[in-house]
Amino acid sequence: MQSSILKLGLICLTLFCSKLLEAQTTNFINENEIYEGIEFEMPKVKTTSFPKYKVNINDFGAKSGGLFINTEAFEKAIENVNSKGGGKIIVPRGIWLTGPITFKSNVNIHLEDGSLILFSDDFDDYPLIKTSFEGLNTVRNISPINANNVENIAITGSGIIDGNGDAWRPVKKSKMTDGQWKKLVSSGGVLSTDKKIWFPSEGAKKGYESTTNFNVPDLISDAELQAVKDYLRPVMVSVVNSKRILLDGPTFQNSPAWNIHPLMSEDIIIRNLNVRNPWYSQNGDGLDLESCKNVLIYNNTFDVGDDAICFKSGKNEDGRKRGMPTENIVVKNNIVHHAHGGFVIGSEMSGGVRNVHVSNCTFLGTDVGLRFKSTRGRGGVVENIYISNIDMINIPTEAIRFNMFYGGNSPVLEDDQNAEDEKRDETIVLVTEETPSFKNIFMENIKVSNSETAAFFMGLPEMSLKNVSLKNAIFQTKKGITAIDTDGLTLSNVKVIASEDYALTIYNSKNVVSENFSVEESKNPIKVLGAKTENIQFLKSNISSSNIKQSEELNKKAIKVRN
Repeated sequence: MQSSILKLGLICLTLFCSKLLEAQTTNFINENEIYEGIEFEMPKVKTTSFPKYKVNINDFGAKSGGLFINTEAFEKAIENVNSKGGGKIIVPRGIWLTGPITFKSNVNIHLEDGSLILFSDDFDDYPLIKTSFEGLNTVRNISPINANNVENIAITGSGIIDGNGDAWRPVKKSKMTDGQWKKLVSSGGVLSTDKKIWFPSEGAKKGYESTTNFNVPDLISDAELQAVKDYLRPVMVSVVNSKRILLDGPTFQNSPAWNIHPLMSEDIIIRNLNVRNPWYSQNGDGLDLESCKNVLIYNNTFDVGDDAICFKSGKNEDGRKRGMPTENIVVKNNIVHHAHGGFVIGSEMSGGVRNVHVSNCTFLGTDVGLRFKSTRGRGGVVENIYISNIDMINIPTEAIRFNMFYGGNSPVLEDDQNAEDEKRDETIVLVTEETPSFKNIFMENIKVSNSETAAFFMGLPEMSLKNVSLKNAIFQTKKGITAIDTDGLTLSNVKVIASEDYALTIYNSKNVVSENFSVEESKNPIKVLGAKTENIQFLKSNISSSNIKQSEELNKKAIKVRN
């Protein structure tokens, strides 16, 4: 055990040093610049402030090296600083093994260079608690770092926080090479009945078999939850019902489930972080901001196994009853490497998401770049989203994707994934509080190169995707832009280089206006279909009628080519 922990620490410290070198060449923005160019009235985020009082974790009996459990030392240090009115807890260089760390108000845990907080892989260290996960009220293991109903807390410095996530996570065979899979299976654990998923224990497997609803067991009673405790993976950082939160500097990595999860909190600053998870990690999101308001997210780097920067507000009835939108958020100057989505809203957005600014971000090979997802039953309104100055490269699916039939799958189909799970249903359903609505979304200065598909806009037959604007964009992709059940799509100064498909496909949509829309390398630039399609406008200077392929059911007056 000692050699493996020391090896992990050495790897982490090496990666950390490379991150420092990278940071020296990055043009960071400062807090004054963060409020520039915001399209809505953005409240000034209230910041943390701590007295000069400070202690060292060693003062409370902590021992480094990765062999001694320091849970009690962290608890005593936090109690001491809190009782003194607040201050800083220094975590010096070394490997500090610990169980859960529970914050109290006015505490700043500061990780010095070369420090690694490594969380225990003993599941008995983590009691079950009532919480919320994936938007539903449920029971999970307590998070390694947790805070509830506190104010003025921070995690700062340049060290590493490791959640020991590999001890918790199931792994799909389709996500590993044959050699990796054989090594994992030989390490212990158990396999699913179809031999396609590895679980760390029988309890984890039983939990998987006890759910029909993602990661919340619904086929067993609450009394049986202890038997599937190993399956109830916690998020690594859980901050609930709290105010004035600062995360500034450290690396957060290897989380059991989501990495960082602020929930029902406000006045949050997340900056200068390196957030990492293995690419194969189930539910290995980077940052999930849920039902929070007044938040700044900037100068961060993400490389994770699921969505990178994701906004949520509860799921279905639980989310609608909570009724707390995610609102007043600024996201600037972030880099995302591997992720299912670079910037994401949904799918648990039943409380709504509004007033969001995203700019100056780079996505390098994320499965999707800008990802919006929901499904019937969610309800909620997503509106007033402003996205600008986004650069993307090597996106294997869509650079921009709106999917209102989200079925919970990865954007990149896996060997055991049913492609029919997210198939569009043209049946018109009665509009109720369960109908999700996405509207007033503005994107400009988007540059995409060497990718699969430019954009996919899809609403519901009964609730169109409304008032979406794409301005000053260039897409160098294999496939172009598709709009389905969209009302009020504006394409202004958009260039599509689609080498293998139509540059623009429109189906059952209306009020689509293109101004200075240009195409290259497409055999058939535009295709318009659907009996419900109406008021599609092109400029004659850009597109001639001969370049538009029309379906037989299309109303003859649906398309207007104007001077």
